Amino acid sequence: MYRLLSHPVFLSAIFGWFMAQFVKAAVELFKPRSLKSRDVIYSLLWRTGGMPSSHSSTTAALTTSLGFVEGMDSPIFISMLFFSMLVIRDALGVRRSAGLQARALNNLGAELQKRYKIPFHPVKEVHGHTPAEVFIGALLGFFIAVAFCKL
Repeated sequence: MYRLLSHPVFLSAIFGWFMAQFVKAAVELFKPRSLKSRDVIYSLLWRTGGMPSSHSSTTAALTTSLGFVEGMDSPIFISMLFFSMLVIRDALGVRRSAGLQARALNNLGAELQKRYKIPFHPVKEVHGHTPAEVFIGALLGFFIAVAFCKL
């Protein structure tokens, strides 16, 4: 168990995810609205969307650390590289589009409910990422992996 918890690939991944979530929670604290402590804890542990992307940070940390540990010509690095591209593409495109569509449906449903008394239950708005959030997340993950693998 010690070998797992002290391995640079594991440490890069867990810190890539945790630091992105930590920064995301810190960013939430600076927004001009009142937050409850449970909102900050939720943001720290589970919130999706926002600055920086924990998807990008975690996959960039994994990919970078695997490149350092296994070599850039290893099958595991190549697999992780393509997996990272899929995850980042999903965070940028599919999840963001689905979230925007869900918001539009919720606005439309609320308006129909208000005007015509039609019962409506809002759909969950999945939060995707902007290109800047993805880029900053990937940089964060990259530098965390460099720190764990080279320092």
